Amino acid sequence: QCQAMFALSTRLVLQGPDAFQQQVGRQVLEAYGRHHRTEFEAFFDRTLVLGLLQHGYGQLSARDPAILDYIQAGLRLIMSCPSVLELFEVLQVEALRLGGGGPATPPFARRCQQLVRSMAHFQSQGSREAELRLYVSQVTQVGVLLRSVWKAKPDTLLPSLQELFAVISAADTSFEPSVALASLVQHIPLQMITVLIRSLTTDPNVKDASMTQALCRMIDWLSWPLAQHVETWVIALLKGLAAVQKFTILIDVTLLKIELVFNRLWFPLVRPGALAVLSHMLLSFQHSPEAFHLIVPHVVSLVHSFKRDGLPSSTAFLMQLSELLHCMMYHYSGFPELYEPILDAIKELPKPSEEKIKLILSQSAWTSQSSSLPSCLSRLSGKSETGKTGLINLGNTCYMNSVIQALFMATDFRRHVLSLNLNGCNSLMRKLQHLFAFLAHTQREAYAPRIFFEASRPPWFTPRSQQDCSEYLRFLLDRLHEEERTLRALSSAKAAESLMSEESQAQETVHKAQLFAEAPYAGSEERTLIERMFGGKLKTSICCLNCKSTSQKEEAFTDLSLAFCPPASLENLGPKCMEHSEVKDDYVVQSSSLASSGVEEATFSNLEVNGGCDKIMNEGTIKNFSTEPNSGDTANSELNDIQDNKDISQRLVGKNTPSVTDLLNYFLAPEILSGDNKYYCEKCASLQNAEKTMQIIEEPEYLILTLLRFSYDPKCHIRRKILDNVSLPLVLELPVKRATSSLAVVSGGCSVVVHSGVSSESGHYYSYARNVTEESPSTVVENDLDAEMPKEWFLFNDSRVTFTSFQSVQKITSRFPKDTAYVLFYKKQNNTCGFSTNSMNGLWVNGDPPLQKDLMDAITKDNKLYLQEQELSARTQALQAASASCSFRPNGFDDNDPPGSCGPAGGGGGGSGF
Repeated sequence: QCQAMFALSTRLVLQGPDAFQQQVGRQVLEAYGRHHRTEFEAFFDRTLVLGLLQHGYGQLSARDPAILDYIQAGLRLIMSCPSVLELFEVLQVEALRLGGGGPATPPFARRCQQLVRSMAHFQSQGSREAELRLYVSQVTQVGVLLRSVWKAKPDTLLPSLQELFAVISAADTSFEPSVALASLVQHIPLQMITVLIRSLTTDPNVKDASMTQALCRMIDWLSWPLAQHVETWVIALLKGLAAVQKFTILIDVTLLKIELVFNRLWFPLVRPGALAVLSHMLLSFQHSPEAFHLIVPHVVSLVHSFKRDGLPSSTAFLMQLSELLHCMMYHYSGFPELYEPILDAIKELPKPSEEKIKLILSQSAWTSQSSSLPSCLSRLSGKSETGKTGLINLGNTCYMNSVIQALFMATDFRRHVLSLNLNGCNSLMRKLQHLFAFLAHTQREAYAPRIFFEASRPPWFTPRSQQDCSEYLRFLLDRLHEEERTLRALSSAKAAESLMSEESQAQETVHKAQLFAEAPYAGSEERTLIERMFGGKLKTSICCLNCKSTSQKEEAFTDLSLAFCPPASLENLGPKCMEHSEVKDDYVVQSSSLASSGVEEATFSNLEVNGGCDKIMNEGTIKNFSTEPNSGDTANSELNDIQDNKDISQRLVGKNTPSVTDLLNYFLAPEILSGDNKYYCEKCASLQNAEKTMQIIEEPEYLILTLLRFSYDPKCHIRRKILDNVSLPLVLELPVKRATSSLAVVSGGCSVVVHSGVSSESGHYYSYARNVTEESPSTVVENDLDAEMPKEWFLFNDSRVTFTSFQSVQKITSRFPKDTAYVLFYKKQNNTCGFSTNSMNGLWVNGDPPLQKDLMDAITKDNKLYLQEQELSARTQALQAASASCSFRPNGFDDNDPPGSCGPAGGGGGGSGF
């Protein structure tokens, strides 16, 4: 039966009418041959091989490539059998009889090509030092012989190089050329690099797959201990490919080999060449941090190893490596959880200047337009140890991801969103509920929020470009607020229409209760969810300094925008006079549209004018807000007295870093409206100097503070970033003015959104967030950071979620100057918003309410799909491993390993162990 199957599969392989039948024949032959080696050895004997080489098969000639492929496949199956040695002798005799090339190839050139092919098959068969030394010596002798021939007969060099490229670019996965070929590179004249590389990279006959294979094997040559100039040829080929914009090859090879190149730094003999190639690969791979992040986990151990050596050579290499690391961390800022251990390891080494880093990066860059970059998601394998879910960056959507994670970590808000009954509703709140549900319950490490992004993106935001996260947050909260008001109005209209048709008051009452229970926001108060969670109230008072009359108005807010203090003393300053408006762009109060919807708007002229306004003298400096311009120039004696009291030119010399409390006090401090900003007093019926004060009269459950870091530059027409560090208190006292008294509301830090970069149009956003629940300590001494709960803080950086600490939050700008706190969330202490976890709706997981059935079904379905994906991936890898085990491959290296991975030999090839 086996003989019949071997004969049938041979006929299919060599004479199959189509590619499908030929492939079936190869699979059957390999399967039966592998499991019945003795029977196949008897079938694949000397007579069969000689017959094929001398007479062919059917209509196939003896020199048909299909014949040679079949013989090669058969040899692989009996490689471990004794008869293979006899077949090798037969093949050698036939090769001498048939081989030698065409008449156009000179005899010496043919001999050189044969030597190159022989060296490609020359593998070390021993592991002891004496055997390895003999192997290296023999390889060196062959290399010296070829160099002598090339020197005596220059016309043999090009055919030899052609043969060398043909060997290393072959796509045959059953044969891995020996790394000993690296010994030939040092004998190729360096002056030929430019011509050869240009010819190679522009040859249309060289396919991308062949070039990728050749480049990967040349990088493997870095393992050869005595090779010279290998790194020169590798870098030249990388530059040549970039010059002809073959970026797909560069991307694939870099991701596939970067870890292997980095691992060669451990070995002193090959370290110089490996570091040169590593530097070029990383510095040129500037479109994505993926390549750099592949080696980041291994950097610290290598640095410590260099330090322990204490050798002059190790110290010199450590200096070069440190400079490379600083360049990469500068270019890919925004990943403090990855870079802090590296910074600690190299903190004693000199740091290159910013100008030098920019110069190095600009000299090495190439730009990729390829869409075939392997996604880092292929390596995701379940949630991180934090148990939190990341959000996939959909193309410069980190501004959304950081905001969503901050809102998700606002525990009471998340629970209210998840508890809403929104079945059958296609609102934005429904999509946010869907997103929160997946963040809470998916088994994936990262979730792609495509639907929510498309629904929540402001119309003026350009897709795939960086945007302002605070602008997005304000738009999102306003949308949710207005949407709820609209839905509530529609529900009320429906209820009223239905009630009119009822006959009795009892039926009316029952029906009204039913309708209200079925409404999306059933049981909610008159205020919307956004108002209840994030809404506060400000009272603005303007006191005329001439007649002492006061006008007041109240307005709602969902966030407070805090401007930076000017360079004047923060201590004991009263109201200041601002005669001209010099405040630009963001240096104005920004409030939500809730002011127009939740609280009735009223102009100062229409409000009641009260007498007897006392002058308010608060600590902190005063900022200017634009009002109606005034052409008059009247002065007030009291205003002059105020101006004379303090020296407003005093600078902040030697002062500590300003805190959020300082900025909040500055926001609430009184200001003088004068000069162009005079106030029109209705009682005086003229423009007058006035004092403007603001007070918080109602605090929100979650206080959102935006630090106004972007100021408009009228010369360059761009928004520049203020990189000043700001001290972030863990506990913030918010001054609230009640009708009868004043008090300080204590708020605890909940989330911090960080912007990494130098302008609002570029950079990267990530967020720190803290688990804050009613069980958390209500009061924390700010300087006693040890009082924090272990593993209480998280760092959300798109797909990556890691544990962190409040110390890391506080030190972020001092460690990474471009990374600055931008949006802050504070949770009011000692309040659960009336939201008890002992819900009658059922058991709550981790305090969150149970999900609606359709949401749970969707998550269950996706989690099942995820498990199927993991199983399929495991089966595929197992099949690949089984397939590789039957091949005669040096060190068991498998070309099918995924990008960035290595076989057992760390890259494969005979001699890679040196």
